[in-house]
Amino acid sequence: MTRLRLAILVSGRGSNMQALLDAAQADGYPARPTLVLSNRPDALALDLAAKHGIATCAVDHKVYGKDREAFERNMDKALKQADIEVIALAGFMRVLTPWFVREWSGRMINIHPSLLPKYPGLNTHQRAIDAGDTYAGCSVHWVTESVDEGAIIDQAEVAIAADETAVSLAKKILPIEHTLYPRALAKACTEIIV
Repeated sequence: MTRLRLAILVSGRGSNMQALLDAAQADGYPARPTLVLSNRPDALALDLAAKHGIATCAVDHKVYGKDREAFERNMDKALKQADIEVIALAGFMRVLTPWFVREWSGRMINIHPSLLPKYPGLNTHQRAIDAGDTYAGCSVHWVTESVDEGAIIDQAEVAIAADETAVSLAKKILPIEHTLYPRALAKACTEIIV
């Protein structure tokens, strides 16, 4: 079976990355984690990935100031040197430029903590509560030039309790993300392989 060479892009602790690494251990999983790349050299996810024997790379966005494309060209270079075939954004807290998105079009996915198309961007849990929604959740989608607007690959939902807070809702959704993301990545890989 074909296993695509996977890069996971992270900015923080890497809980969704860990879920992808765990899923990739299963026989027949269509992605093989090959590189974990972060825009933050101090990201805890880099240490976690190294403990799993996955190659890591830090491209510090701060070095490039406001030149986002220069930062992304260096990321792109590292990804291509590793022969990456699919990218999973897992808590990567940078909005990508149209250049980078076009370069990886149809090969890059993202997880987002809302039931898209509702609540793209930030503060999704509070926005769902403020709107009086009875359900919230998470979505995995293809990355496009418009933030959180790519075609949805898969979603999962949870009920919002009457006394829900943004913090309690985030804690409720995170384990759902850890189940959803590996499933959605497998679907995405199947589309890429075809």
